[in-house]
Amino acid sequence: METTSAPKVVVAKKKKKANQNVPVMKMYVQASFNNTIMTATDLQGNTLAWSSAGSCGFKGPKKSTPYAATTLTKTVLDNLKAFGVKDAHVFLKGIGSGREAAVRALHSNGINVISIKDLTPIPHNGCRRRKERRV
Repeated sequence: METTSAPKVVVAKKKKKANQNVPVMKMYVQASFNNTIMTATDLQGNTLAWSSAGSCGFKGPKKSTPYAATTLTKTVLDNLKAFGVKDAHVFLKGIGSGREAAVRALHSNGINVISIKDLTPIPHNGCRRRKERRV
């Protein structure tokens, strides 16, 4: 008589993010002409939550609107509820129309904005001019 036992199936447990309390966060807002992306990190730079206007369901030119930025902010803050965030340092990058709307939405959703810093890259002298044409 043969005894065949089926191999045991081991299901890997999903790692659960530790419920840590983060009272102060850094919020990075990248607002381009095509999209708006928000990333929330702790003070060490570890990502807590992120979202973009495209992932919130906006398509095409609607992704760069101020309304998309407010909806996107609401989505990120819903993901941050477990961390108990109260204050934020905001870092803005880019020249899109969602810049100001994102900061206003943060304030209106109960986050105390401590500081706002602009990280938009600015060319200091530009690239080299082409040589003059000899005729």
